[in-house]
Amino acid sequence: MRIGLQIPSFTFPGGTGEIGPTFTRMVREADQGGLDSLWVMDHFFQIGVVGRPEEPMLEGYSALSYAAAITERITLGTMVTGTVYRHPGILVKTVTTLDVLSGGRAWLSIGAAWNDEESRGLGIPFPPTAERFERLEETLRIALQMWKGDESPFEGAHYRLERPLNSPPALRRPHPPILVGGGGEKKTLRLVAKYADACNLFDGDELPRKLEVLREHCEREGRDYADIQKTALTFMAPGDPSVDRAVDIAGRLAEAGIEHVIFSQGTGQDLPGLLSEARPQIEKITPAGR
Repeated sequence: MRIGLQIPSFTFPGGTGEIGPTFTRMVREADQGGLDSLWVMDHFFQIGVVGRPEEPMLEGYSALSYAAAITERITLGTMVTGTVYRHPGILVKTVTTLDVLSGGRAWLSIGAAWNDEESRGLGIPFPPTAERFERLEETLRIALQMWKGDESPFEGAHYRLERPLNSPPALRRPHPPILVGGGGEKKTLRLVAKYADACNLFDGDELPRKLEVLREHCEREGRDYADIQKTALTFMAPGDPSVDRAVDIAGRLAEAGIEHVIFSQGTGQDLPGLLSEARPQIEKITPAGR
């Protein structure tokens, strides 16, 4: 079982001046404690399940680039990039740059986007759901083409790239791993089966069924279900973080078939050290279906 940490909030004691030092400490502790992955949200306003829109929110790829400079081994990704936030060619260039400068530790973690409030607020076009999924699929196709070094023109319904040059190339081979986030059974999990190296699902009662739907999509796409890394985002209740609790959560998710558990940092919690302490026990857990 692999262990990840998501930092979704930058509302730290001491205000804006403490964001940098606190984020630095947490990131370094996660890296030095042997965690596998570090994630920040790709949002521009804080989201409702975490806090008020006005609360501090760092731009995701800038935060990850900073994290890359102060870490050595932990992998780095957004949880998850909204496909409409950046032109696909620029997004692939951004992730490639992160991969090169981090020594091959970047993820492309992406979804169809959902937060129309921040899009309206910042003037980002936010098309209807069907079109967002079409754009997501074209973005995935563009990413794979650029990471193959194929500079031939790309002609899609929404994007046209005359010469998708990507130099320098990514260090990770064959390319930075692609994670498609979300549990939509008709579209999202089909895109996972067709294009992605990993899925990300929420911890909950529906998790086993979502994995079974993914398995069915893999069969239709001719994809080996075992080739897709199954990740889940989970939360520990406020005031309830403990090593035993983390191990219990990881064990329960492993029984469902999850291979990479990503713990979200709750307000007032301090998870990097706790997860580092729990790591020897969690890493021994073998997910079902392996």
